[in-house]
Amino acid sequence: MANTYTQLYFHIVFAVKGRNNFISEKWKDELYKYISGIISNKNQKLMIVNGMPNHIHLLIGTKPNCNLSDLIRDIKANSSKWVNEKKLTNINFEWQTGFGAFTVSQSVVPNVIEYIKNQEEHHRKKTFKEEYMEFLKAYQIDFKDEYLFDEE
Repeated sequence: MANTYTQLYFHIVFAVKGRNNFISEKWKDELYKYISGIISNKNQKLMIVNGMPNHIHLLIGTKPNCNLSDLIRDIKANSSKWVNEKKLTNINFEWQTGFGAFTVSQSVVPNVIEYIKNQEEHHRKKTFKEEYMEFLKAYQIDFKDEYLFDEE
C-alpha cells in the first residue's frame, strides 16, 4: 500500500491447554524458531518470543492488512501439529482456546521485550493466571472468571 506508514505492535499471550507444563526446556527453542517461521511466512515481524512450560509470549509487529485472529489461529494450529508430528511429548499437544492480545506503543517496545525475555524471573513471584489477569485489568478488558481459562 503506497503512502501507508504504520507501527502496529501486539503483545500476544496464550497457554497450553489446561495450562499444563508441556513445553519442554529441551525443545522450546525449536518451537520458538518454528513459530518465528510461521510469522515470517505470513509477512509479519516477530520481535521476540519466550515463555514458560505452560504458556508463551510473543511481540509481533504487524502490517495493517494482518488479521490478528487468523495469524494466531495459524500459529497455534501449525505449531501444535508440528509438536505432535515430531512426537516431542507423550500426549496430544494442544494450545488452550483463545489468546490475549495487547497493543503496544513504539515507546514501550523495549520494555515489553525485556519483560518477555525475563519470564522465568516474573514467574518466581506470580503464576501465569495472576500475570494474565493483571494484563486484563491493566488494559481494562472486561472478562468473566468462569470463561477465562479452560479447566481440565
